[in-house]
Amino acid sequence: MNPESENNLTWAEFEKVEMRVGTILEANDFPEARKPAYQLVIDFGPAIGIRKTSAQITKRYKKEDLAGRQIVSVVNFPKKQIGKFMSECLVLGAVGEEGEVILLAPDFKVENGLKIG
Repeated sequence: MNPESENNLTWAEFEKVEMRVGTILEANDFPEARKPAYQLVIDFGPAIGIRKTSAQITKRYKKEDLAGRQIVSVVNFPKKQIGKFMSECLVLGAVGEEGEVILLAPDFKVENGLKIG
């Protein structure tokens, strides 16, 4: 990445990105995905509701360990069709050198829907 291009985001542009905390309710296999992924059902609280997405997090996480985990997601991207599945948000994570994703999450349990800023 070019360091100069990293500084082109304005504060107003950043404020448009709506990052929220949600709790994973379900994680299911997604065999139709091109890369190994899970389908996630996430609760973002009463104002935003339940959203679905897919996440390529199979290298670090077992689906049975994901229910109840809080994560950070972008909730104001347009919906994206992935095969027969409609993704409604983007789960955020740090990507390691081997492509493994480590989910971003609050240190303490917080209210679903809490805005990141």
